[in-house]
Amino acid sequence: MGSSAQDEASRASPSEAPHHNYESLQVTAAQKHILHVQLNRPEKRNAMNKAFWSEMVECFNKIAKDADCRAVVISGAGKMFTAGIDLVDMASDLLQPQGDDVSRISWYLRDLITRYQETFNVIEKCPKPVIAAIHGGCIGGGVDLITACDIRYCAQDAFFQVKEVDVGLAADVGTLQRLPRVIGNQSLVNELAFTARKMMAEEALGSGLVSRVFPDKEVMLDAAFALAEEIASKSPVAVQGTKVNLVYSRDHSVADGLNYMASWNMSMLQSQDIIKSVQAAMEKKELKSVNFSKL
Repeated sequence: MGSSAQDEASRASPSEAPHHNYESLQVTAAQKHILHVQLNRPEKRNAMNKAFWSEMVECFNKIAKDADCRAVVISGAGKMFTAGIDLVDMASDLLQPQGDDVSRISWYLRDLITRYQETFNVIEKCPKPVIAAIHGGCIGGGVDLITACDIRYCAQDAFFQVKEVDVGLAADVGTLQRLPRVIGNQSLVNELAFTARKMMAEEALGSGLVSRVFPDKEVMLDAAFALAEEIASKSPVAVQGTKVNLVYSRDHSVADGLNYMASWNMSMLQSQDIIKSVQAAMEKKELKSVNFSKL
């Protein structure tokens, strides 16, 4: 069986990824070096329940250390990406916080919020590129999630809502910090966050929230996996080093970013991956044919 036929077979029948057993997520090995993480509560519109917040941390910490994984696609099972936080399941934590007085309740809530923030921080901290593939609604916590991802594709039926003001709170797990950096338009961010209005797919494309829009979920997922396959064909030393430095440079000055990059590459330039990549280019071979060591 040729490599393209093998890729098609792998895409058609993904296998369960070992060591990834969750209540709210399904993780499969979609293709060689590519994991597919699905929000997997379709009967609840993939609402984020108590299990989700801890399982995402466990999942992406494992992916970060998975030497065989080079790229990740994250999507939602069923009719939509996610309806956001599961208010029914989370009500006891949010509406009946533990503590004897205001100070103790405040400490409890601060700990809770920081733990929920880590649920999406782990996506950004994971050195493997993460591609969000969004269809249907991406509401509330869904926006927190996708803004922590590296690349965002969506289907034509997708819409995005910073929904938190409609339930009486300010978004507190990443949207207000990351969305302005993602789309670079503070006026639009303010409008979305103050009103909770829907942003449809074409507006999301025009604003830079997503990089491509596709006719439907199936076509979008095919494109997301094709992109992941392209990324996975490159040197993992190069790709993961690029992600680490892009994230660092976003949060630091140009001078600091350049200094960090110099310190990073003084060791990474000694990788065998450079020799292999240059040799493949000179021999006019595709990088897919190069056997890069695991990382």
